Amino acid sequence: MTHNAVIYDLDGTLVRLAVDWGTVTSDVATVLRERNVDPENRDLWEMLTLSSETGHRDAVEAAITDHERTGAHESERLALADGLPHSVPVGVCSLNAEEACRAALDVHDLDSYVGPVVGRDTVESPKPDPEGLLAITDEIGVDPGAVVFVGDSESDATAAQRAGMAFEWASEFDQARYRA
Repeated sequence: MTHNAVIYDLDGTLVRLAVDWGTVTSDVATVLRERNVDPENRDLWEMLTLSSETGHRDAVEAAITDHERTGAHESERLALADGLPHSVPVGVCSLNAEEACRAALDVHDLDSYVGPVVGRDTVESPKPDPEGLLAITDEIGVDPGAVVFVGDSESDATAAQRAGMAFEWASEFDQARYRA
């Protein structure tokens, strides 16, 4: 089946950001400790939620985004990126910061092939909430049921299901029918 639009996840799907997530997690824990918030044994995404609850979201976002921005400039282009452009609208919905997404697309000369880009900081509720995917379908004017979301995680699959759109794993997606 060919869909009327394709939305891609970014990291692990079109590119691989050069980010050491262990270092990011450690840096975020430090940011919280400096603000008298105990991160306990939380993972990165749990600390991001904690930062919202304690009023330190901006500082934590800045720390994460700094790593992602650097990682975008040093990212690796993946095979699916070579299948662009498409004959249908293309968007990107990622858990990475929008700025990092745009930087990675620019570094790999993909920005002219991609329309809307939604990062975790673009919408109120990031994946697996469907808000970002639905924002993209609204912007391009395509019904969610006519869209396929291509990703590499269970979070991506859940977001697509919640948005009412098809999902395909990046490792299995056949782009041939979408090539311009």
